[in-house]
Amino acid sequence: MSSNIKLTIHRADTSSRLPIPMATASVKAGFPSPAQDYMSEDIDLNEVLIKNREATFYVRISGDSMTNAGIMDGDLAIVDKALEARDGDIVVAFIDGDFTIKQFRMDKSGQYGWLLPWNEHYPKILVNEENNFIIWGVVTYVIHAVLRHS
Repeated sequence: MSSNIKLTIHRADTSSRLPIPMATASVKAGFPSPAQDYMSEDIDLNEVLIKNREATFYVRISGDSMTNAGIMDGDLAIVDKALEARDGDIVVAFIDGDFTIKQFRMDKSGQYGWLLPWNEHYPKILVNEENNFIIWGVVTYVIHAVLRHS
């Protein structure tokens, strides 16, 4: 199976708080509004992004089969192994000896499923009783860097 995706898995360290100041003003993505430079609260990304601490991992993405889903080469995906995958979820799957990240879809018959790339240059992967297949975890968030020009 060639999915052109490689994953590096890291356990989420939630043993300490890392408060980050959060601006009280909302930031509009449309036309600019007058700036409001005050902070009123701290947030801890561990509390916001991680629900099941013992079952959550960070996965570094390498490859481009999910680019149209906004998952880019170099991104960090937050993966919760405690969640049961539902039809349409983005999952990290282990299939026939390889890890991959794809959208999981069940066939209407319930007899087989599909792992769907979000890049038309990659094939859909049929999942049935002939595959060595498990859903390793459900992707809950993806963190990627904003492009910066030097």
